[in-house]
Amino acid sequence: MVIEEVVARVNNEIITTSDLQHMRDSLMEDARQSCTGCTPEQIQAALDARQPDMLRDLIDQSLMVQRAKDMDINVEADVVKKLDEIRQENHLASMEELESKIEAAGVDYEDYKNDIRTQLLVQEVIRREVGVHIIIDHEEVLKYYQDHPDEFTRPEQVVLREIFINTDKKDAAEIPALRKKADSMLERVHNGDDFGELAKHFSDGGTAAQGGELGTFQRGQLAPDIEEQVFKMNRNDVTGVIETKTGFLILQVEQHYAAGLQPLDKVEVEINNKLYMQKMEPALRDYLKQLRQDSYVEVKPGYVDTAAVPSTGITEVTPAPDTTKTKKGMKRFLLFGKRRNTTSSSS
Repeated sequence: MVIEEVVARVNNEIITTSDLQHMRDSLMEDARQSCTGCTPEQIQAALDARQPDMLRDLIDQSLMVQRAKDMDINVEADVVKKLDEIRQENHLASMEELESKIEAAGVDYEDYKNDIRTQLLVQEVIRREVGVHIIIDHEEVLKYYQDHPDEFTRPEQVVLREIFINTDKKDAAEIPALRKKADSMLERVHNGDDFGELAKHFSDGGTAAQGGELGTFQRGQLAPDIEEQVFKMNRNDVTGVIETKTGFLILQVEQHYAAGLQPLDKVEVEINNKLYMQKMEPALRDYLKQLRQDSYVEVKPGYVDTAAVPSTGITEVTPAPDTTKTKKGMKRFLLFGKRRNTTSSSS
């Protein structure tokens, strides 16, 4: 018998201690992936900084998934597309192989799919309900540019993407085919295929999932032979196939910044994104506040919801109606009492 403690109720949905643990595990994995050179202490500090908002974020997520159902949003085709992208990024032959890899990593495949589905539903609700109302006009962009010249005064830099075909530990007989693959990638780029999409699906590099994004480099940060090439190139220019000790490399100059104050047209998209995110955070919190006001949200005393939803007690009730079979055995819930808090929830 597994006791599954309910820590919050959001309309007809519940949030349990295992949901909190699942989010904690996800945050830990995010911290590891976003800071590959960090010490365990730094990763733990990043996790500790986000932990106080875990319950708030789970409540927000539940509210938006429920809102997606009310809006009849269907993302099943996008779930399949996302899974296939993951399959291709990991160079797997079939969806069955992807499922096996995920299960072998100790993750339930249906839970994995549901996490993707939830993420896509939340993104679509935010896009439709919040994002479409955020308008950035040219005057705002220009004002930000004029008010923050230091942000856009930079040394000469290039922003690079890569497609990497690995030859490390390959048999000599395999090298010609790998070279041919690299040559075909370059030809496809020249024929108009999107460099980032090719990188996602065919690159063996660790940057494949990010569309080959390598980052921004100043002079002196690259190997001399590569630096000599890319700093002569313009935006969207592509190198030839570069042979390295471990594989074949193709680089694209995504952007080339001359030294000094960057022209507005080169940083306009960057400013747009910055202003959009500045407006998105408060707009999203206002939207979530309204969702909470229109919903029934209860939190168990002793758990912290940083959106300040009022709490009422939890009463242990007979588990029979809510008993379900799980892989780990029998599960029952400690449920809220039936009474409703008459105080309006607020964010």
